[in-house]
Amino acid sequence: MGLYRDQGVVLRTIRLGEADRIVTLVTEGRGKVRAVAKGVRKTRSRFGSRLEPVSHVALLLYEGRELDVVTQAETVDHFRAIREDLDRLARATAMLEAVDHLAQEREANARLYRMLVGALRALAASDAPLVVPAFFWKVLALEGFEPVLDRCVSCGDAAELVAFDLGEGGGLCRSCRQGVAVSPEAVDLMRRILGGDLAGALNQPPGPATHEVAHLAAQAMEHHLERRLRAGAIFD
Repeated sequence: MGLYRDQGVVLRTIRLGEADRIVTLVTEGRGKVRAVAKGVRKTRSRFGSRLEPVSHVALLLYEGRELDVVTQAETVDHFRAIREDLDRLARATAMLEAVDHLAQEREANARLYRMLVGALRALAASDAPLVVPAFFWKVLALEGFEPVLDRCVSCGDAAELVAFDLGEGGGLCRSCRQGVAVSPEAVDLMRRILGGDLAGALNQPPGPATHEVAHLAAQAMEHHLERRLRAGAIFD
């Protein structure tokens, strides 16, 4: 045990005692970390405002047996555009909630951390409707649950996909269809998100296809987590 440095995104906080707070972060080097930030609820706290959900911070921590202790925090990204827009904040909260359930305590997952930071930066820079759904699809792929979209997941036929089934794990042709109907435009968008044209997909204007992709992404994430996302209502 001892001091260590890391960078992380604050996922959530809870009050502790009269002036302290327990901060849950996803970090680059140590996965999910829970740490006590002492005195941060006092008006004269040196870094209380830096340890709010969505904040991207550079940290100096002391490793403890169960909870680490934050001894220093410097802001890397404040994401003001997200904080000042309730719609973007709600969508960012959905990403934080998903990562909170996916990240393992003290198990490094640098790709998950970097994907979250990248998605928050994209959301801060643009109000594109597919930022969060794309993040969900990319994270599911990272977790080993990328949907099958190049052929029918049931029979393997390369025919047009007309349905999507979460239990089957991908798209289905007309002969095998079950689950929910899906349009060719939505299938194309998901293929672009997962196949290397993320920037192009994020520039897609709002419409029925983006709504389909967003709704399916939320359902797929909840199916994987085996729980309802509290922030998932934003996709309904």
